[in-house]
Amino acid sequence: MEVPIHTNGSDQPPDPLRGVLKPKPVIAKLPQQLRPAVVSVISLTLLTGCILPLVLFALGRLLYPGQAGGSLVTRGGSVVGSRLIGQDFSRPEYFHPRPSAAGAGYDGTSSGGSNLSPSNRQLIERVRQWAEAYRTSNGLAPDATVPMDAVTASGSGLDPNISPENAALQVPRVARARGLSEDVVRRLLAGHTRGRQLGFMGSPRVSVLELNLALDRAASLTPR
Repeated sequence: MEVPIHTNGSDQPPDPLRGVLKPKPVIAKLPQQLRPAVVSVISLTLLTGCILPLVLFALGRLLYPGQAGGSLVTRGGSVVGSRLIGQDFSRPEYFHPRPSAAGAGYDGTSSGGSNLSPSNRQLIERVRQWAEAYRTSNGLAPDATVPMDAVTASGSGLDPNISPENAALQVPRVARARGLSEDVVRRLLAGHTRGRQLGFMGSPRVSVLELNLALDRAASLTPR
Protein backbone atom coordinates (compact mmCIF):
# COMPACT_ATOMS: atom_id res chain seq x y z
CA MET A 1 0.00 0.00 0.00
CA GLU A 2 1.46 3.32 -1.07
CA VAL A 3 1.55 6.24 1.36
CA PRO A 4 0.95 9.68 -0.22
CA ILE A 5 3.90 11.99 0.02
CA HIS A 6 3.19 15.69 0.71
CA THR A 7 5.38 18.29 -0.91
CA ASN A 8 5.34 20.53 2.20
CA GLY A 9 7.60 18.10 4.03
CA SER A 10 4.99 17.07 6.59
CA ASP A 11 2.50 14.38 6.93
CA GLN A 12 -0.39 16.99 6.93
CA PRO A 13 -2.28 17.77 3.71
CA PRO A 14 -1.84 21.31 2.33
CA ASP A 15 -4.38 23.97 3.47
CA PRO A 16 -6.51 24.85 0.42
CA LEU A 17 -7.39 28.31 1.96
CA ARG A 18 -3.82 29.31 2.57
CA GLY A 19 -3.24 32.84 1.23
CA VAL A 20 -6.99 33.59 1.12
CA LEU A 21 -8.33 36.41 3.37
CA LYS A 22 -10.82 34.93 5.75
CA PRO A 23 -13.88 37.07 6.72
CA LYS A 24 -13.81 38.55 10.18
CA PRO A 25 -16.45 37.45 12.64
CA VAL A 26 -19.63 39.59 12.73
CA ILE A 27 -18.92 40.64 16.32
CA ALA A 28 -15.55 42.00 15.26
CA LYS A 29 -17.23 44.15 12.57
CA LEU A 30 -19.96 45.51 14.89
CA PRO A 31 -18.02 48.58 16.14
CA GLN A 32 -17.13 49.55 12.58
CA GLN A 33 -20.77 49.30 11.51
CA LEU A 34 -22.22 51.08 14.54
CA ARG A 35 -19.85 54.02 14.48
CA PRO A 36 -21.11 55.66 11.24
CA ALA A 37 -24.74 54.92 12.20
CA VAL A 38 -24.42 56.57 15.61
CA VAL A 39 -22.55 59.56 14.16
CA SER A 40 -25.22 59.99 11.46
CA VAL A 41 -28.10 59.91 13.98
CA ILE A 42 -26.43 62.42 16.30
CA SER A 43 -25.45 64.72 13.42
CA LEU A 44 -28.91 64.71 11.81
CA THR A 45 -30.59 65.19 15.19
CA LEU A 46 -28.48 68.24 15.93
CA LEU A 47 -28.92 69.61 12.41
CA THR A 48 -32.65 69.07 11.87
CA GLY A 49 -33.80 69.07 15.49
CA CYS A 50 -31.76 71.95 16.92
CA ILE A 51 -29.84 74.05 14.42
CA LEU A 52 -32.46 74.27 11.64
CA PRO A 53 -35.40 75.17 13.97
CA LEU A 54 -33.29 77.83 15.68
CA VAL A 55 -32.27 79.33 12.33
CA LEU A 56 -35.88 79.37 11.10
CA PHE A 57 -37.05 80.89 14.39
CA ALA A 58 -34.40 83.62 14.17
CA LEU A 59 -35.26 84.39 10.53
CA GLY A 60 -38.97 84.49 11.36
CA ARG A 61 -38.46 86.90 14.25
CA LEU A 62 -36.22 89.06 12.07
CA LEU A 63 -38.21 89.10 8.82
CA TYR A 64 -41.77 88.57 10.09
CA PRO A 65 -41.87 89.65 13.75
CA GLY A 66 -45.65 90.05 13.87
CA GLN A 67 -46.48 86.68 12.33
CA ALA A 68 -43.80 84.87 14.33
CA GLY A 69 -45.24 86.37 17.51
CA GLY A 70 -48.73 85.01 16.83
CA SER A 71 -50.20 87.90 14.79
CA LEU A 72 -51.41 89.47 18.01
CA VAL A 73 -53.79 92.44 18.02
CA THR A 74 -53.38 95.07 20.72
CA ARG A 75 -55.52 97.94 21.97
CA GLY A 76 -54.22 100.46 24.44
CA GLY A 77 -51.08 98.40 24.93
CA SER A 78 -53.02 95.25 25.87
CA VAL A 79 -53.38 92.13 23.73
CA VAL A 80 -57.04 91.62 22.78
CA GLY A 81 -56.69 88.70 20.39
CA SER A 82 -54.99 87.27 17.33
CA ARG A 83 -55.65 87.79 13.64
CA LEU A 84 -55.41 84.01 13.20
CA ILE A 85 -57.82 82.82 15.89
CA GLY A 86 -61.47 83.80 16.09
CA GLN A 87 -63.25 84.65 19.31
CA ASP A 88 -66.85 84.83 20.35
CA PHE A 89 -68.75 88.12 20.04
CA SER A 90 -72.37 87.85 21.14
CA ARG A 91 -73.39 91.40 22.03
CA PRO A 92 -75.67 93.11 19.45
CA GLU A 93 -73.29 96.05 18.86
CA TYR A 94 -70.64 93.72 17.46
CA PHE A 95 -70.41 91.62 14.32
CA HIS A 96 -70.79 87.97 15.23
CA PRO A 97 -68.34 85.29 14.04
CA ARG A 98 -69.27 81.97 12.51
CA PRO A 99 -70.16 79.13 14.91
CA SER A 100 -67.35 77.11 16.46
CA ALA A 101 -67.14 73.43 17.39
CA ALA A 102 -63.76 73.80 19.12
CA GLY A 103 -64.38 72.87 22.75
CA ALA A 104 -66.86 75.28 24.32
CA GLY A 105 -66.27 77.60 21.35
CA TYR A 106 -63.08 79.02 19.87
CA ASP A 107 -60.94 76.99 22.26
CA GLY A 108 -57.42 76.99 20.84
CA THR A 109 -56.54 73.85 22.81
CA SER A 110 -59.45 71.90 21.26
CA SER A 111 -59.22 72.91 17.62
CA GLY A 112 -61.38 70.81 15.34
CA GLY A 113 -64.76 70.41 13.69
CA SER A 114 -67.83 68.52 14.80
CA ASN A 115 -66.97 65.49 12.60
CA LEU A 116 -70.69 65.02 11.97
CA SER A 117 -71.80 63.96 8.48
CA PRO A 118 -74.19 66.18 6.48
CA SER A 119 -76.96 63.63 7.05
CA ASN A 120 -76.47 63.50 10.82
CA ARG A 121 -79.69 64.46 12.61
CA GLN A 122 -77.82 66.25 15.39
CA LEU A 123 -76.00 68.44 12.86
CA ILE A 124 -79.20 69.14 10.91
CA GLU A 125 -80.99 70.23 14.08
CA ARG A 126 -78.02 72.35 15.15
CA VAL A 127 -77.93 74.13 11.79
CA ARG A 128 -81.68 74.73 11.97
CA GLN A 129 -81.33 76.32 15.41
CA TRP A 130 -78.37 78.46 14.33
CA ALA A 131 -80.29 79.65 11.25
CA GLU A 132 -83.34 80.52 13.33
CA ALA A 133 -81.25 82.42 15.87
CA TYR A 134 -79.38 84.25 13.08
CA ARG A 135 -82.63 85.40 11.44
CA THR A 136 -84.07 86.50 14.77
CA SER A 137 -81.03 88.47 15.94
CA ASN A 138 -80.65 90.24 12.60
CA GLY A 139 -84.33 90.96 12.00
CA LEU A 140 -84.67 88.74 8.94
CA ALA A 141 -87.77 87.07 7.62
CA PRO A 142 -88.37 83.47 8.77
CA ASP A 143 -87.68 82.19 5.26
CA ALA A 144 -84.73 84.49 4.49
CA THR A 145 -81.65 82.86 2.98
CA VAL A 146 -78.82 82.56 5.48
CA PRO A 147 -75.13 82.50 4.44
CA MET A 148 -73.50 79.11 4.85
CA ASP A 149 -70.77 80.38 7.16
CA ALA A 150 -73.38 81.78 9.55
CA VAL A 151 -74.72 78.32 10.39
CA THR A 152 -71.71 76.02 9.97
CA ALA A 153 -68.46 75.73 11.92
CA SER A 154 -65.12 75.72 10.15
CA GLY A 155 -62.87 72.67 10.10
CA SER A 156 -60.63 74.15 12.78
CA GLY A 157 -63.36 75.85 14.78
CA LEU A 158 -61.05 78.89 14.99
CA ASP A 159 -61.86 80.77 11.78
CA PRO A 160 -61.38 84.50 12.48
CA ASN A 161 -63.21 85.58 9.31
CA ILE A 162 -66.72 85.66 7.95
CA SER A 163 -67.99 86.19 4.42
CA PRO A 164 -68.92 89.70 3.22
CA GLU A 165 -72.49 88.43 2.68
CA ASN A 166 -72.69 87.34 6.31
CA ALA A 167 -71.34 90.67 7.53
CA ALA A 168 -73.68 92.68 5.27
CA LEU A 169 -76.76 91.08 6.85
CA GLN A 170 -75.51 92.10 10.29
CA VAL A 171 -75.02 95.78 9.40
CA PRO A 172 -78.53 97.01 10.36
CA ARG A 173 -78.37 95.36 13.78
CA VAL A 174 -74.90 96.71 14.55
CA ALA A 175 -75.78 100.22 13.36
CA ARG A 176 -78.97 100.27 15.38
CA ALA A 177 -77.27 98.98 18.55
CA ARG A 178 -74.47 101.58 18.28
CA GLY A 179 -76.60 104.50 17.22
CA LEU A 180 -74.61 104.87 14.00
CA SER A 181 -75.89 105.24 10.47
CA GLU A 182 -75.77 102.16 8.29
CA ASP A 183 -73.61 104.06 5.80
CA VAL A 184 -70.89 104.52 8.43
CA VAL A 185 -70.96 100.82 9.30
CA ARG A 186 -70.97 99.79 5.65
CA ARG A 187 -67.92 101.95 4.94
CA LEU A 188 -66.11 100.30 7.83
CA LEU A 189 -67.13 96.90 6.50
CA ALA A 190 -65.87 97.74 3.02
CA GLY A 191 -62.56 98.93 4.46
CA HIS A 192 -62.05 95.64 6.29
CA THR A 193 -63.08 93.31 3.47
CA ARG A 194 -60.14 91.48 1.90
CA GLY A 195 -60.21 89.97 -1.56
CA ARG A 196 -59.02 86.58 -2.69
CA GLN A 197 -55.43 85.68 -1.85
CA LEU A 198 -53.18 86.36 -4.84
CA GLY A 199 -56.33 87.27 -6.72
CA PHE A 200 -57.61 83.71 -7.21
CA MET A 201 -57.19 81.69 -4.01
CA GLY A 202 -59.96 81.34 -1.44
CA SER A 203 -62.90 83.70 -1.06
CA PRO A 204 -63.33 87.33 0.02
CA ARG A 205 -63.39 87.59 3.80
CA VAL A 206 -63.89 89.97 6.71
CA SER A 207 -61.83 89.86 9.91
CA VAL A 208 -64.40 90.00 12.71
CA LEU A 209 -61.96 91.13 15.39
CA GLU A 210 -60.43 93.94 13.35
CA LEU A 211 -63.84 95.16 12.18
CA ASN A 212 -65.21 95.22 15.72
CA LEU A 213 -62.18 97.14 16.95
CA ALA A 214 -62.71 99.65 14.14
CA LEU A 215 -66.34 99.97 15.25
CA ASP A 216 -65.23 100.78 18.78
CA ARG A 217 -62.94 103.50 17.48
CA ALA A 218 -65.62 104.93 15.20
CA ALA A 219 -68.21 104.95 17.98
CA SER A 220 -65.90 106.93 20.26
CA LEU A 221 -65.33 109.54 17.52
CA THR A 222 -68.84 109.81 16.11
CA PRO A 223 -71.35 111.95 18.05
CA ARG A 224 -74.67 110.25 18.72
